[in-house]
Amino acid sequence: MPDTLDLIENIETIIKETNLQHIAVIMDGNRRWAKNKFLPSAAGHKKGVEALRATLKACVKFGIKYLTVYAFSTENWKRPQEEVDFLMSLLAKTIVDEVPEFLENDIKLTFIGDREPLKKDLVKVLEYGENETNHCKALNLQIAFNYGSRMEITKAVQKICKQVLNGELNYNEITEKTISENLYTNNIPDPDLLIRTGGEKRISNYLLWQAAYSEIYITETFWPDFDEAALAKAIIEFGSRSRRFGK
Repeated sequence: MPDTLDLIENIETIIKETNLQHIAVIMDGNRRWAKNKFLPSAAGHKKGVEALRATLKACVKFGIKYLTVYAFSTENWKRPQEEVDFLMSLLAKTIVDEVPEFLENDIKLTFIGDREPLKKDLVKVLEYGENETNHCKALNLQIAFNYGSRMEITKAVQKICKQVLNGELNYNEITEKTISENLYTNNIPDPDLLIRTGGEKRISNYLLWQAAYSEIYITETFWPDFDEAALAKAIIEFGSRSRRFGK
């Protein structure tokens, strides 16, 4: 096994040579991790926050510029109400607790997803996190919360239709770029690497448009156990791929 310094240098070389800018993660396995340890689901979600913290630090260390994580989907409302309420409160607490760490590590926080169904107090906390870190530049962290890609694309189509009806856009001027510009992710590059933890082999309505040419990496590791070493392994695997973008 190479020592830590050699490993970091190897990863930095891969990132430079492949122009790896954006990693997207489906953070799956919190509940299964907890179940395997005979713990409540809440324990898995709390440990998942620690895993995100470790992953953020690793991204900053390796020089990754964009990280987008799937925290709560539009389908997650179907979970038990007690768990949904806990996830909402955990998000609010995490933002308040982590903003100083984000500032120290120069991490810009953005939330993507539909905020309309969220409680006003939670929305205020989301806005607080975004406003406090808006000037940060080392890493752009997008948290997908109450996010669903089909919903995102539907809303983009609605916005484009409105532009056409208002005479701001001709229908024959609509391009792929037009659609991309009307998505939540309009100001960031598409993900180069999509990681799913927990072993499931599906993308679960996540970044369907943006991940069209992403390299997909699936690990059996549950999200609470994901760390710098797990991220390094994913990046090394990415470096071995030959990206063709449909060619």
